[in-house]
Amino acid sequence: MAEAKKKKIVSADTGKEVEAGSKRSVKQAAPVGNATGYRVGAVLLWIVAIALEVVAVLMFIGKIDLKFMQVLYQMIAALVLDLIFVIIGSTLWKKANHIKPASEKNPVLFWLWNNMGLIVCAFAFIPFVILALTNKEADKKTKAVATVVAIIAMLIGGLVSYDWNPVSKEEKDAAMTTITTDVYWAPFGRVYHTHEDCGHLNKSEKLTVGSVEKAIEEGRTRLCSSCAKKDDIQGVATDGSSTSDDSSEDTTTAGSNE
Repeated sequence: MAEAKKKKIVSADTGKEVEAGSKRSVKQAAPVGNATGYRVGAVLLWIVAIALEVVAVLMFIGKIDLKFMQVLYQMIAALVLDLIFVIIGSTLWKKANHIKPASEKNPVLFWLWNNMGLIVCAFAFIPFVILALTNKEADKKTKAVATVVAIIAMLIGGLVSYDWNPVSKEEKDAAMTTITTDVYWAPFGRVYHTHEDCGHLNKSEKLTVGSVEKAIEEGRTRLCSSCAKKDDIQGVATDGSSTSDDSSEDTTTAGSNE
């Protein structure tokens, strides 16, 4: 295990540095964010993304021509903007899901709700790809390049939009009920810790301290398995990975970028 570095600990609530070892007792945290606002923002951005795909289609079939640049470059610009709006919208949607997660009682609906961004991404690019592949009148070079750009954009958007670290209502409720003190997380980690001196945080020079609810909002949806074992915490979702996996998640990147 790597030698522990001196850590700077910052409050998730105020952004100010706090003393090491200072830990609040949090019995019932207040809501930390507005899920509805994030969802509305995501939907609006996705609508813009779909509209940009429509613009790209109209450019492809010659209904829109901006004149000051080649049609191919116009389509590429529209597709890139399409991708940007898809990704930002998906980021907001995932943020909302961490604030107000869905129930996992219905696994299918739970997956669909958490990966709405992935579904939107498919709608934002697949129609264009189909049109480009089936249009026999388009210039071959324009057709080939536009298709490749759209497919690459769709793959990037899909990977970013997919929720690789979802949390359910049941998991969040269990964590908030069981853990009644602040927790710690690293800048680039994917789990939260009940101990600032956890061995998996040895390389981290900066930690954030806050409530479990705030940690989950920030995308740390699982408790470190080592901390859970140390505190004999049961019934709370943990990372469930090996010691080496824990370390890589919370230390490697954070230590090298602080």
